[in-house]
Amino acid sequence: MKPIEIHREQPAQNEVIVQLYLDPDLDWFQGHFPIQPLLPGVAQIDWVMHYAETLLASGWSFASIEMVKFQLPLQPGDKLLLKIKWDDEKYLLTFHYDVEAQNGSESQTASQGKIKLCR
Repeated sequence: MKPIEIHREQPAQNEVIVQLYLDPDLDWFQGHFPIQPLLPGVAQIDWVMHYAETLLASGWSFASIEMVKFQLPLQPGDKLLLKIKWDDEKYLLTFHYDVEAQNGSESQTASQGKIKLCR
């Protein structure tokens, strides 16, 4: 149930940037909602945790959501840029999803948040 990963880079040891494509056939879109499918917020959190545990904070687990803001709906066919930073002193992940505009203009923030991790 992961999106298609187009590109990944790790500009610093505590940071990762991943370009993603939301395949219209993702299970997350089934039934959420029938007329206009939208990517649920829980999927976005799941993907942040997947990349964080795999690339930034191995051995750490989800503890709580400090803050989350869903600003734009994410739809099938969207291209996203996911940026995650890990602060090991505060046990805190910060994440930011940007969605590429269909018309070629600047990308827009779709969601952002902070997740506390624990061992």
